[in-house]
Amino acid sequence: MPMQDSVTVHIAAPADHVWGLVSDITNTGKFSPETFEAEWLGGATGPAVGVKFRGHVKRNGKGPIYWTTCTIVASDPGKDFAFTIGEGAKAMNTWRYQFAPSGDGTDVTESFQLADKWPLRLYWALLGWSRGRTNRNGMQTTLERLKAVAEEPEASA
Repeated sequence: MPMQDSVTVHIAAPADHVWGLVSDITNTGKFSPETFEAEWLGGATGPAVGVKFRGHVKRNGKGPIYWTTCTIVASDPGKDFAFTIGEGAKAMNTWRYQFAPSGDGTDVTESFQLADKWPLRLYWALLGWSRGRTNRNGMQTTLERLKAVAEEPEASA
Protein backbone atom coordinates (compact mmCIF):
# COMPACT_ATOMS: atom_id res chain seq x y z
CA MET A 1 0.00 0.00 0.00
CA PRO A 2 1.61 3.30 -1.07
CA MET A 3 2.38 5.70 1.76
CA GLN A 4 1.74 8.72 -0.43
CA ASP A 5 -1.00 10.61 -2.21
CA SER A 6 -1.58 13.82 -4.15
CA VAL A 7 -4.28 16.27 -5.18
CA THR A 8 -4.20 18.66 -8.16
CA VAL A 9 -6.24 21.85 -8.56
CA HIS A 10 -6.18 24.28 -11.47
CA ILE A 11 -5.58 27.90 -10.40
CA ALA A 12 -6.14 30.77 -12.83
CA ALA A 13 -2.93 32.59 -11.89
CA PRO A 14 0.72 32.45 -13.03
CA ALA A 15 2.91 29.71 -11.54
CA ASP A 16 5.41 32.21 -10.07
CA HIS A 17 2.62 34.01 -8.21
CA VAL A 18 1.12 30.81 -6.78
CA TRP A 19 4.59 29.48 -5.88
CA GLY A 20 5.28 32.73 -4.00
CA LEU A 21 2.14 32.28 -1.90
CA VAL A 22 3.00 28.67 -1.01
CA SER A 23 6.72 29.11 -0.41
CA ASP A 24 6.18 32.02 2.00
CA ILE A 25 5.48 29.73 4.93
CA THR A 26 4.07 32.64 6.95
CA ASN A 27 0.97 32.20 4.70
CA THR A 28 0.49 28.57 5.79
CA GLY A 29 -2.26 29.39 8.29
CA LYS A 30 -4.36 30.92 5.49
CA PHE A 31 -4.43 27.66 3.57
CA SER A 32 -3.88 24.60 5.77
CA PRO A 33 -6.68 23.06 7.85
CA GLU A 34 -4.10 21.65 10.32
CA THR A 35 -1.08 23.98 10.42
CA PHE A 36 -2.45 27.28 11.65
CA GLU A 37 0.82 29.23 11.70
CA ALA A 38 4.46 28.87 10.69
CA GLU A 39 7.64 30.82 11.29
CA TRP A 40 11.11 30.96 9.79
CA LEU A 41 14.00 29.68 11.94
CA GLY A 42 17.68 30.59 12.14
CA GLY A 43 17.25 34.12 10.84
CA ALA A 44 15.71 32.95 7.53
CA THR A 45 13.24 35.28 5.85
CA GLY A 46 12.43 33.28 2.73
CA PRO A 47 12.60 29.88 1.08
CA ALA A 48 15.82 28.14 0.05
CA VAL A 49 17.04 24.55 0.19
CA GLY A 50 18.27 23.80 3.72
CA VAL A 51 16.25 26.57 5.38
CA LYS A 52 14.30 25.50 8.44
CA PHE A 53 10.94 26.65 9.70
CA ARG A 54 8.48 25.40 12.22
CA GLY A 55 4.78 24.90 11.95
CA HIS A 56 2.19 25.07 14.69
CA VAL A 57 -0.08 22.11 14.09
CA LYS A 58 -3.55 21.26 15.36
CA ARG A 59 -3.67 17.58 14.39
CA ASN A 60 -6.84 16.66 12.49
CA GLY A 61 -8.07 20.21 13.13
CA LYS A 62 -8.91 19.15 16.72
CA GLY A 63 -5.67 18.40 18.55
CA PRO A 64 -3.26 17.68 19.98
CA ILE A 65 -1.49 20.98 19.27
CA TYR A 66 2.28 20.95 18.77
CA TRP A 67 5.20 22.58 16.93
CA THR A 68 7.08 20.63 14.26
CA THR A 69 10.40 21.59 12.64
CA CYS A 70 10.62 21.37 8.86
CA THR A 71 13.50 21.59 6.38
CA ILE A 72 13.09 22.87 2.83
CA VAL A 73 14.41 20.28 0.34
CA ALA A 74 13.26 21.87 -2.96
CA SER A 75 12.85 25.55 -3.80
CA ASP A 76 12.55 26.15 -7.53
CA PRO A 77 10.45 29.30 -8.16
CA GLY A 78 7.33 28.64 -10.19
CA LYS A 79 8.05 24.90 -10.38
CA ASP A 80 8.64 23.06 -7.11
CA PHE A 81 8.55 23.64 -3.35
CA ALA A 82 9.04 20.80 -0.86
CA PHE A 83 9.91 20.31 2.77
CA THR A 84 10.44 17.43 5.15
CA ILE A 85 9.04 17.02 8.61
CA GLY A 86 12.27 16.48 10.49
CA GLU A 87 15.60 16.44 8.69
CA GLY A 88 18.10 14.07 7.17
CA ALA A 89 17.77 10.49 8.39
CA LYS A 90 15.09 11.59 10.88
CA ALA A 91 12.75 12.97 8.20
CA MET A 92 9.36 11.29 8.50
CA ASN A 93 7.32 12.89 5.73
CA THR A 94 7.90 15.02 2.65
CA TRP A 95 5.28 17.54 1.55
CA ARG A 96 5.62 18.86 -2.01
CA TYR A 97 3.94 21.44 -4.23
CA GLN A 98 4.52 21.24 -7.97
CA PHE A 99 3.43 23.92 -10.43
CA ALA A 100 2.71 23.27 -14.12
CA PRO A 101 1.54 26.02 -16.49
CA SER A 102 -1.81 25.04 -18.01
CA GLY A 103 -4.28 27.05 -20.07
CA ASP A 104 -5.13 30.28 -18.25
CA GLY A 105 -3.01 29.49 -15.21
CA THR A 106 -1.33 26.72 -13.27
CA ASP A 107 -2.07 23.16 -12.24
CA VAL A 108 -0.88 22.90 -8.64
CA THR A 109 -0.25 19.45 -7.18
CA GLU A 110 0.20 19.00 -3.45
CA SER A 111 1.54 15.64 -2.29
CA PHE A 112 2.89 13.84 0.72
CA GLN A 113 5.15 10.81 0.96
CA LEU A 114 6.00 9.08 4.20
CA ALA A 115 9.58 7.90 4.65
CA ASP A 116 10.10 4.18 4.04
CA LYS A 117 10.76 3.18 7.66
CA TRP A 118 9.30 0.15 9.41
CA PRO A 119 7.44 2.14 12.13
CA LEU A 120 5.76 4.21 9.42
CA ARG A 121 4.97 1.12 7.33
CA LEU A 122 3.29 -0.42 10.40
CA TYR A 123 1.43 2.82 11.16
CA TRP A 124 0.25 3.06 7.55
CA ALA A 125 -0.84 -0.61 7.48
CA LEU A 126 -2.98 -0.06 10.58
CA LEU A 127 -4.20 3.53 10.20
CA GLY A 128 -3.28 4.56 6.68
CA TRP A 129 -6.88 4.31 5.47
CA SER A 130 -7.90 6.99 7.99
CA ARG A 131 -4.86 9.27 7.88
CA GLY A 132 -4.66 8.99 4.12
CA ARG A 133 -8.25 10.20 3.81
CA THR A 134 -7.55 13.04 6.25
CA ASN A 135 -4.44 14.07 4.30
CA ARG A 136 -6.28 13.92 0.97
CA ASN A 137 -9.16 16.04 2.30
CA GLY A 138 -6.65 18.45 3.86
CA MET A 139 -4.72 18.81 0.60
CA GLN A 140 -7.97 19.51 -1.28
CA THR A 141 -8.92 22.16 1.31
CA THR A 142 -5.45 23.71 1.20
CA LEU A 143 -5.46 23.97 -2.59
CA GLU A 144 -9.01 25.36 -2.74
CA ARG A 145 -8.06 28.05 -0.18
CA LEU A 146 -4.87 28.78 -2.13
CA LYS A 147 -6.93 29.08 -5.32
CA ALA A 148 -9.31 31.59 -3.70
CA VAL A 149 -6.43 33.83 -2.60
CA ALA A 150 -4.35 33.44 -5.79
CA GLU A 151 -7.30 34.25 -8.04
CA GLU A 152 -8.31 37.45 -6.19
CA PRO A 153 -8.20 40.27 -8.77
CA GLU A 154 -5.79 42.42 -6.74
CA ALA A 155 -3.57 39.39 -6.00
CA SER A 156 -2.70 38.75 -9.65
CA ALA A 157 -2.30 42.38 -10.64
